Amino acid sequence: FIMVLDTTVMNVSISQVVADLNTTVVGLQTAITMYTLVMAAFMLIGGKFGDRWGAKRAFLIGCLVYGAGSLTTALSPNLATLLVGWSLVEGLGAILVIPSIAALTAATYQGKQRAIAYGILGGVSGASAAAGPLIGGWFTANLSWRYVFAGETVVVIILMLFAKLIPKTFGKKSELDLGGAVLSALGLGCAVFGILMSSQWGWVTPKDAAPFTLLGFSPVVWLIVTGACVLMLFARREERVKARGGEPLVDLALLNIPPMRAGLITLACQQFIIMSTFFVLPLYLQTVLGFDSLETGIVILPLSIALLLFALGGSSLTGRFSPKRIVQRGLGAMLLGELMLLYFVGPDLRSWGFGIALFLVGAGLGLLASQLGNVIMSSVSPTRGGEAGGLQGTAQNLGASLGTALIGSLLIAALASNFSSAVMANPNLPDSLKTQVVAAAEKGANFVTTEQVRTSAEAAGVSASDTDELVKVYSEAQLSALKAALAGIALFALVALAYVRRLPERHDVGQEATLG
Repeated sequence: FIMVLDTTVMNVSISQVVADLNTTVVGLQTAITMYTLVMAAFMLIGGKFGDRWGAKRAFLIGCLVYGAGSLTTALSPNLATLLVGWSLVEGLGAILVIPSIAALTAATYQGKQRAIAYGILGGVSGASAAAGPLIGGWFTANLSWRYVFAGETVVVIILMLFAKLIPKTFGKKSELDLGGAVLSALGLGCAVFGILMSSQWGWVTPKDAAPFTLLGFSPVVWLIVTGACVLMLFARREERVKARGGEPLVDLALLNIPPMRAGLITLACQQFIIMSTFFVLPLYLQTVLGFDSLETGIVILPLSIALLLFALGGSSLTGRFSPKRIVQRGLGAMLLGELMLLYFVGPDLRSWGFGIALFLVGAGLGLLASQLGNVIMSSVSPTRGGEAGGLQGTAQNLGASLGTALIGSLLIAALASNFSSAVMANPNLPDSLKTQVVAAAEKGANFVTTEQVRTSAEAAGVSASDTDELVKVYSEAQLSALKAALAGIALFALVALAYVRRLPERHDVGQEATLG
């Protein structure tokens, strides 16, 4: 609950956090992406520790680490401390907690009860997503976003008092492939960091802000290529370790199980869509429309309510309809909702249409959340719950980090491009000012309010009439950039919908796939 709450609070409070820490939207985007990237990069290691220590012990240790990170985040005086407390320490706590929850559920429940249990877990995530915008909005508007993270530490302490209620589990002797862990973390880190920096450094052609160029290409190209090559080395290493009788960080044979592979990829797609949506929406509502965090939470409420209702209700459909059919309906609803958001984004909020669009996105997400955990974890026997949980957590957080980074990069790139093009084409602005503005936009584009643009222009000595023209052009560029980002999310949802046919046509509850 608190881990999902964590991210939704940070997204809905984005403007206030930026101001409080004296940073930028790009800086906070870095923190959000690094938080999920740490989890994606190290989740497999967390799963291995869960197998070694036992799921219960790993869960409790992870909670303590997570609580320490939450307290550090609550006390953060600047972005650097936030990166350590939230992105790093909380992320490291989560890599122990998430696989352990999946393993504990798989070991405790069987058959239809297991399907219902995973549906309830999806509902809990939905409840957190439902509460996150309102809790974060209320605290940010009336007190401070810091109280939410301090409260998470209190929740962890209370949880420790009831630790005896958690079923006891036993660990098993297992090896930790340190070389594989380093390669997987390095590969994922390079690739996602490259995507994250694309808006500042340029995708292929380097921008002025790029720290270096190699053969005329942006560092982004080399980071992504390096990441891909390192991940290929990781895959080969894991095969060699297994061939000589060792224990790899991840048994790649798990990915040959069709339901497992399809479930993991669909889960990554789900997280990509929802996390990128949660990144774009607060920017529109707060930066463009000027809503505070509480108002933002209220506007997003239709999405949150639908997510909760359909996550809880979706588990009851298990056994009556195939996972493939339920997930198809869910992704279809999400796609329609994203297209409606694209249509209704404008200079003023069109409440009814916007609310219906959000409800569809939430309903689709709830249906997916009710199914995918059970599809993944039922693909193997409970004895491999730690490995499967590690893969599930990796896919979940990799999709989230890629969604925030890629759509965030698309948003900033579209803003810079649209603003520069509109400025150059504007006949009312002098050529000398056009050159200065375009150079500044290419060097350090950022998603700021129109009032900040006005203040910067006035501080630079721009005339009142030219300032008004720049503000008007920037306002239009903002909306175009938001529409481009939502179009990117909708396109990704369409691609995911085409892939869903690989999910199982039916699922015999309680029948677990095994490795041949």
